[in-house]
Amino acid sequence: MKILIVEDESINASRLKRLLEELEPQCEILAVIDTVADSVKWLNSNPAPDLITMDIRLADGLSFSIFDEVEITSPVIFTTAYDEYAIKAFKVNSIDYLMKPIEKNELEFALKKFKSISKVENNTTDIAGILKGFMNKPSFRLRFLVTYRDGYKSVDVADIDFIYSEFKTSNLVLKDGTAIPVTQTMEELEQELDPDVFFRANRQFFIRVESIKSISNYFNAKLKIQLKLDADREVIISREKAPVFKQWMDR
Repeated sequence: MKILIVEDESINASRLKRLLEELEPQCEILAVIDTVADSVKWLNSNPAPDLITMDIRLADGLSFSIFDEVEITSPVIFTTAYDEYAIKAFKVNSIDYLMKPIEKNELEFALKKFKSISKVENNTTDIAGILKGFMNKPSFRLRFLVTYRDGYKSVDVADIDFIYSEFKTSNLVLKDGTAIPVTQTMEELEQELDPDVFFRANRQFFIRVESIKSISNYFNAKLKIQLKLDADREVIISREKAPVFKQWMDR
């Protein structure tokens, strides 16, 4: 088994390498890489490894950007100290998502999952299709971990009434009227939220059916939405998007 390790913290890289060699004595660690740029360079100039373990936050950015630069067909086990990227991880070739510090039993389970995929691969030529069917099932964010006082708290997506962007910051407005800023951009949220539940009305707003007080015709075939919790905020849906919104509502 040939493994590439992408990890920018030397202590974590050494621990992961040791655990892999304990669990798979015959494995070969091809390289340990600590940046997005070097990962792209290595993957473009070397045969695909059997498996990649990949930290999400690297020295020069998020490892997801590697997938924008090079086609990766190898299965990936993501490792991270943060739980906010789980949904995005499973939109690429991920077979598991391990929280740091990596526990030996969790890594062992991830390797078993990898082997089960490899066995199927031996009976078919379409490993990319296997991975897509195995892991890339629709999966959407269930909760947000947000800062709270001197620590953190979890906010369930089900408790969100609407979301708005202001001064380049995304804000979750809960059903009790509380507004909570989050680090995700509106574009990231569009990928993470269930489109059956949240509709992106425009660049500034995500709304859900329960958040709407009224829908009015607006000039030039646009629509104007009045929100139950914040009637002063003007939510305008463009003429181009109005038919899509009506279809989203009428089902």
